[in-house]
Amino acid sequence: QVQVVESGGGLVQAGGSLRLSCAASGSIFSLRGMRWYRQAPGKQRELVASITSGGSTNYADSVKGRFTISRDNAKNTVYLQMNSLKSEDTAVYYCNVYGGYVDPYDYWGQGTQVTVSS
Repeated sequence: QVQVVESGGGLVQAGGSLRLSCAASGSIFSLRGMRWYRQAPGKQRELVASITSGGSTNYADSVKGRFTISRDNAKNTVYLQMNSLKSEDTAVYYCNVYGGYVDPYDYWGQGTQVTVSS
């Protein structure tokens, strides 16, 4: 059993900052990467940022230069530092963890709401 728990969402004014955290626990093995997705009302879920176990990162164009993803491998935790927030960043943010080679796995958290007021 694997648990993925996000935290750190909330209400912030435009231009402000928030830091999201996501901790994976349980039967985690060969963790390969962690990702943040978001889904705004009426829109499809989109990939925001990702980081591999080796530290390689990738960002959506819409957040480059404003968001930073990082991870603590020892704690199976990933963070998303969000600066210069805009109203269009308002969404539910989901954490995704994936890994395994012979028997790959993919787990999701329940999501955390981020609301940016203009």
